[in-house]
Amino acid sequence: MVLEQVAFDIETTGFDVEDEVTVVGFGLSMGVRVFVQTAGRPPSDVTSEVEEATDALVNVSTHASEEELLVAVKEFVAERLCGSDVLLVAYNGERWRGGFDVPFLRTRYARLGVAWPFADVPYADVMSVVADRFNTTVDGEEHRDLAGVYEVLCDGEYGAVDPFDGSEAAVAAFENGWFAELALHNVADVLRTRALGRVAERYCSKSDFGVKSLTPTRAGE
Repeated sequence: MVLEQVAFDIETTGFDVEDEVTVVGFGLSMGVRVFVQTAGRPPSDVTSEVEEATDALVNVSTHASEEELLVAVKEFVAERLCGSDVLLVAYNGERWRGGFDVPFLRTRYARLGVAWPFADVPYADVMSVVADRFNTTVDGEEHRDLAGVYEVLCDGEYGAVDPFDGSEAAVAAFENGWFAELALHNVADVLRTRALGRVAERYCSKSDFGVKSLTPTRAGE
């Protein structure tokens, strides 16, 4: 049985332990589900603005604080992913010796005392599959970042969706309250990750994915 891949990606205010999660997005078969933190600021109609900029079906919800966002993500995962035949995937989300998204989320859930959402959800990292099983060298330069690898292995259409040249611009977007642009950047990265996951699915074996469990040792406490 082939599990349905659900790509996810996060945005943050930085890399320190005190920095916060600003966006979490999931790429489902029917579209992209995005959670945006506004830090108490009134948002515009983010969903409409995002859908005007992409052909993808996007559902955006806004949350006044990081804790509210993380709780909403937990409820979404419990309803949509747990107990389903899905495989959560990310690009450099959590690898054997590194990764960003999963460790950052784990830390923020722990700091806020919110229960970990990904119990009983299998996970695989797309970056690990791509690095080990594909050649991404162009003109003597190896591409390893998400946008670069996506341009090499896929058709590149989602590059036009992203309003930013790099993820560092997402920090300034949150600070300035540009929530639609921030959500759109996340949507682009989710769609890139999903596309790469599907390429890997078509050309690599199941064992290449290195599927792992995200279930904590003492889940439910």
